[in-house]
Amino acid sequence: MKRRQFLTAAAAMGAATMLPRSWAYAQSRADSLRVLSEGAANSYDTISVGVNRQSIQVTWNVYDRLVTFGYKDTGDGVGYYDYFDIQPQLAESYEIADDQKSITFKLRKDATFHDGSPVTAEDVKWSLDRVVASTIGVSQFRTGSMTSPDQFVIVDDLTLRIDLPQPDRFALPNLALTYPIIVNSKLAKQHATAEDPFAMEWLKANPAGGGAFKVAKAEIGERMLFDRNDDWKSGKLPGFQRVLWQTVQAAETRVASLVRGDADIVQDLPPKDVLTLLDNDKVKVVGVPTTSFQFIGMNGQIAPFDNKLVRQAIAYALPYDDMFKTALFGRGRPLHGGKPGRPDTIAYPQESGYDTDLAKAKALLTEAGYPDGFNTTFSYDLSLSTIAEPVALLLQEALAKIGIQVEIEKVPAGQLGTLLQEKKVPFYFEGSTSYLSDPDYFFRVFYTGDSRWNFGAYQNEKFGELVKASRYEADKAAYEDQVKSMIEMVKDDIPIIILWHPALEVGMQKDIMGYSYTFHRQLEMKTLYRG
Repeated sequence: MKRRQFLTAAAAMGAATMLPRSWAYAQSRADSLRVLSEGAANSYDTISVGVNRQSIQVTWNVYDRLVTFGYKDTGDGVGYYDYFDIQPQLAESYEIADDQKSITFKLRKDATFHDGSPVTAEDVKWSLDRVVASTIGVSQFRTGSMTSPDQFVIVDDLTLRIDLPQPDRFALPNLALTYPIIVNSKLAKQHATAEDPFAMEWLKANPAGGGAFKVAKAEIGERMLFDRNDDWKSGKLPGFQRVLWQTVQAAETRVASLVRGDADIVQDLPPKDVLTLLDNDKVKVVGVPTTSFQFIGMNGQIAPFDNKLVRQAIAYALPYDDMFKTALFGRGRPLHGGKPGRPDTIAYPQESGYDTDLAKAKALLTEAGYPDGFNTTFSYDLSLSTIAEPVALLLQEALAKIGIQVEIEKVPAGQLGTLLQEKKVPFYFEGSTSYLSDPDYFFRVFYTGDSRWNFGAYQNEKFGELVKASRYEADKAAYEDQVKSMIEMVKDDIPIIILWHPALEVGMQKDIMGYSYTFHRQLEMKTLYRG
């Protein structure tokens, strides 16, 4: 996405001038929130090719979905999303048929988009049709048995039914994820073409939602200004009238701004700075254990990473303890070591079964036909550099000991996603998260198919058959046996090397209340307020 596109979009929204660089708060401090983060959004659309995770921070707050996850407080003042509590959002209510093969949604009668036009079942159907028309969207919706526009049926202006080929426990939670944003179809269609009937290109650079916040002004890679949508009917109005989100890549600058009181919330806190801020009584740090994971990716379609022995050699060569201490300062849960072979539990991700053993790594590399090693590149996105850079340097040093010479490539923020979608990167550092908690879902998303999320481009016919068999398995013992077999396979084939579950740690002023953790790890602006 180009800077000019964002500026054009801002002008279309009535933004006569961009924000001055010294802008801090509009109106009063009580009504406004200033957020700093390391990375920046590269799209207004969650299903555009190459979209990065920071874009979710925009779409989650600017668009509604039919349903959303509820939040629960476990006693520490933080709201945690509840996977088992799916609440109506744009829908006023929903009903699951007795045979569990359809879900009917009644829309809110007074819901409108940001331009004031009413939300109808036609908008919802068009939006869901759009999801299954995209490569990214349909690969996710397929996990909930939604693959065809014929399944989204308009009953009347405010009623839509989703038909399923069989009962599917993942259908409803899929509708609460990041992809099924409800788009103002009347507006988007004005920018559609024969080649692009769902206005994918236009929606990358232009919001067309009806969510709790509007994009008032934007400058790509630097800042976005959000205004509260006072006509929002899909929940309680947010506590802030305005939110300024600015990109500040230098961690020390973000932290200094927080300590001075210039920033209200600082995202992407490096672990070393967390340790310092925990001793500062002027601010608070919210640390949340996450299901997200960070990993070393190896493209199984590109030599020499198409050789299982090479992947195993690298898995034995990595300095896991040094990486964990240097990159995360020990804040998170490591996933190396543990029991090789068949696991004792079906929880996944779990310990990989690999630990540092350079002699074994060298022997495997020789067996693979590379006794003298080889040369390769190792890439990471600059938006992840705080953690990725020490990982890359330690990896480079360790692999040199077994003859693998690594050149480190720093990819401009937002571009790695596109390269991963096109399977052009051989060896890299990346992070992701499993939106739904079942292990068979994890395997289906991250270890099968040709989507971006199959990071290792893993292809194993027997594994794929087990993934399909476990999809609707009703017998608990049979399901657990299938999952354990799949875990055993990926331990051996090691398509990617999962390093750890990082903690999500956010610094904020003490009077900021209502922080909520959501599966996508981005900021939920709707629940925040100043105490």
